[in-house]
Amino acid sequence: MNTAATSTAAPGTGRLYGVGVGPGDPELVTVKAARLITEADVVVYHSARHGRSVARTIAEPYLRAGQVEEPLIYPVTTEPVPGDEGYRPVMEQFYADCAARLAAHLDAGRSVVVLAEGDPLFYGSYMHLHKRLADRYPTEVVPGVTSMSGAAAALGRPLVEADEVLTVLPGTLPADQLSRRLADTDAAVVLKLGRTFPAVRDALAAAGRLDDAWYVERASTGAERVAPLAGVVPDTVPYFSLALLASRIGTAPAPVPAARHDPRGPGQVVLVGLGPAGRDWLTPQAQAALAAADDLVGYGPYLDRVAPNPRQRRHPSDNRAEAQRAAHALDLAAAGARVAVVSSGDPGVFAMATAVLEAATEPRWRHVPVRVLPGVTAAQAVASRAGAPLGHDHCVLSLSDRLKPWPVIERRLLAAARADLVIAIYNPASRTRTWQLAKARELLLEHRAAHTPVVVGRDVGGPAERLDVVELAKLDPARVDMRTLLIVGSSTTTMVPGANGGPPTVFTPRRYPL
Repeated sequence: MNTAATSTAAPGTGRLYGVGVGPGDPELVTVKAARLITEADVVVYHSARHGRSVARTIAEPYLRAGQVEEPLIYPVTTEPVPGDEGYRPVMEQFYADCAARLAAHLDAGRSVVVLAEGDPLFYGSYMHLHKRLADRYPTEVVPGVTSMSGAAAALGRPLVEADEVLTVLPGTLPADQLSRRLADTDAAVVLKLGRTFPAVRDALAAAGRLDDAWYVERASTGAERVAPLAGVVPDTVPYFSLALLASRIGTAPAPVPAARHDPRGPGQVVLVGLGPAGRDWLTPQAQAALAAADDLVGYGPYLDRVAPNPRQRRHPSDNRAEAQRAAHALDLAAAGARVAVVSSGDPGVFAMATAVLEAATEPRWRHVPVRVLPGVTAAQAVASRAGAPLGHDHCVLSLSDRLKPWPVIERRLLAAARADLVIAIYNPASRTRTWQLAKARELLLEHRAAHTPVVVGRDVGGPAERLDVVELAKLDPARVDMRTLLIVGSSTTTMVPGANGGPPTVFTPRRYPL
């Protein structure tokens, strides 16, 4: 939480940080908290009169030489207050004095980090300083792992599930209030045990919850202790302990289906479109399918775009081995695996969906479920970078003659050109296909003006992204390869200069002239 906007600090004043250091394990300190502790000019922590500070002990690995340390030593903790003074006035004066000490550092321009066990604003002493200083100085609160989160992790049980209600209670409440609230809730955490432990145990018994209660002491530390609360000896209970009523749902083992042969469930093939480049182009639906898969199948460079997971098996293959890839994926699924077959762009556009669906019609694989998840196509990606060249009727063609004869490609190009369609051209060239694009340009120029805009997009979304807009007559096949996609405009496609000297914008109007 950043409260700098509400402060009235003068320029040059220091910054106050309330930093949660978690329940005890220094490795549970957040990355941000560790950085701020190390960078701070002044490190502040509370302690009893013995001088030992739990918060400082947790933060010690992140302290550095030369930092100013400000211990705030409580005048009283649990002992009786001397004389006629009450506990609250003594503590109010203590916090006022502490705030003045910190204000002196802040006025001098020093950064001040106040350490807090657990979370700074969860039953923490930092909040008393925050209320006195946050409206005067730039202030930021860095949350920490709470003691109840650490305790639940130590117990290995959910705190709450589904619609259950969690109640957090201080052990200092009157016994009748404790027992009433404990009886009315699903799950509960009772903090501040120590001397309150006998009353808390009695309240749990009165609420009929004692047998469900757990005791957790110094969670996440080397002195961690977890035990059924009913058997804990009161004299052994320190302040840094709590009582825990975990989720009631979690107390019963989950039913196991009687006829379940494979824990993964039935196998299936999911065809996943990765989009044109990195993770930013991946849909949440595709991400979920990749995360759930047991096996990943695909062209090697496309599989490399999926983050490795040691739980998963990867099956890379050559780009031309589509039929073998499809058969392998279906075999894995028939054996019970959850298989994700990856394709660049959209799996249904010049990619693996057709190969798998065609193979799945064979009798041996007809029982295997196959799903297709869409992805952002290369044509969409290139078009978005250029503007909106696909804003009107358009078609998508591949210049690859590996799976269809060139005369078919020629006829389709000419038909699209005569129909005045915008044309997105996939696979325009490769190391072995070097003449086809020049021929395609020649055919298109029979029906398109020489100045027709052509968007040339290469590796869009990737590290080598390049986008050019050229006239059709000046399209240079030598600058086009397999990673390039072309969008050839129609008679209405318009190119306008970019703003402030930027790249041009290309769009095709939705309205066609009569």
